Amino acid sequence: MSKLEQVLILDPPNDLRFKGPFTDVVTANLKLKNPSDRKVCFKVKTTAPRRYCVRPNSGIIEPGATLIISVMLQPFDYDPNEKSKHKFMVQTIFAPTAMTDTEAMWKDAKPDDLMDSKLRCLFDLPSESDKVNDIDAAKAVPTLNSSKVDGLGAPKGISAAMDDSEMKKILDECKRYQTEVSKLSEENRQLKDEGLRLRKIQRSGPPTSNSNSLIGRESTVSSLPSLLVVIAAIFIGFFLGKFIL
Repeated sequence: MSKLEQVLILDPPNDLRFKGPFTDVVTANLKLKNPSDRKVCFKVKTTAPRRYCVRPNSGIIEPGATLIISVMLQPFDYDPNEKSKHKFMVQTIFAPTAMTDTEAMWKDAKPDDLMDSKLRCLFDLPSESDKVNDIDAAKAVPTLNSSKVDGLGAPKGISAAMDDSEMKKILDECKRYQTEVSKLSEENRQLKDEGLRLRKIQRSGPPTSNSNSLIGRESTVSSLPSLLVVIAAIFIGFFLGKFIL
């Protein structure tokens, strides 16, 4: 009995190409498509298992479904004079109707039921034109970075707005203190007038205990607004000095 032909459609069909430099992990994708109306089990094998990482390396593909296999080549010292002998094989089998253990299925599979496809591994170094494109891309990075830096300048407008808001608050405080100072000055003037009137009454007649207490209270109260005026002036100077600095 002849061997079954591969049921899956592979893309690429024959070669897996890995493009250098090979100082980092290089990934090649392998597409597996199941055009049949049956489930297909697959395994991916390689002649150099320590050099590659395959995800997924086995599984089941539903009827009409497509699966992408990622083949990752590990970093190594590439020698252009050395011809690659690495190969991959995609082995498949139709899934049994009542399948419970895939490992047992592969172990018990008959050789005539197995299908396989082989692929070579090809290593390519970047051409001179690719290197030029990479350099141009690297030059473009500072431009993007400068755009980001320019974008960072945007908060200056916010800072300016905050300064304007703080200035408005300070001016409002100054106006309020000026109003307070005006009121205190008016009260001080009224108290002084009252004090003069009481002194005149004291000169015109003998002092009484009530007049003495009133005069003492008048002198104490008259000195309080003067002190508040000084404090208000200090606060105004402090806020104006803070804004100017």
